[in-house]
Amino acid sequence: MSDPIRNYRHFRDLPPQLWRWPNFSPAEIACRGTGQLKLVPEAMDRLQALRDRLGKPLIVRSAYRSPEHNRAVGGAKASKHMQGTAFDIAMANHDPAAFEAAARAVGFLGFGYYPRSGFMHIDLGPARVWGEPFPLRATAFAAEAPPAREALADSRTLKGSGAAGVATLGAAGVEVAQEVLAEAQGAILPLVPYLDTLRWLLIAVALAGVAVTIHARIDDWKRGRR
Repeated sequence: MSDPIRNYRHFRDLPPQLWRWPNFSPAEIACRGTGQLKLVPEAMDRLQALRDRLGKPLIVRSAYRSPEHNRAVGGAKASKHMQGTAFDIAMANHDPAAFEAAARAVGFLGFGYYPRSGFMHIDLGPARVWGEPFPLRATAFAAEAPPAREALADSRTLKGSGAAGVATLGAAGVEVAQEVLAEAQGAILPLVPYLDTLRWLLIAVALAGVAVTIHARIDDWKRGRR
């Protein structure tokens, strides 16, 4: 059996233990003109379910309206607001399309669109729709990630260039060492022939590094990764 509908001359007359909707207050749901409150538990249960589903605040622009206040604001003669089963919710912090989908999912049936005033009317039915549709809002898509590039320290091109450079400097250094050692004391002259061999070995490494660099550049160009 559903909870009974209760009427209060002022929302402050509502016993606190009867209020079970944590994200709303009686003042939000009461008539803005008179403070009167018509408490419809079914409507409030669906409003709380909508709040839980969306996971962010619902700004209630209008809920229950007394007949006199409904006339004062130009409401429809048979407005669902006077029955306590309708809510006008601001769209400032919601995407209207997502909001409507969530409201339908929790059982709201009537929808009125007011994009110029920035709110959407929802009620328990009957099912119907009126008003000017809200314009579609742009969806913020993540920027497309650029093609993955090798880290600079791991770049084949850099490795090849580095190897060639180090080997070239090494070969030049060997030549300098040879000249210095050639003028050194006779005790170290036997090392000179071996340094000549080392120089040619480093030159070979330098040439290999140049080849790796050229190959990497060509491969990167083919992949569009220069």
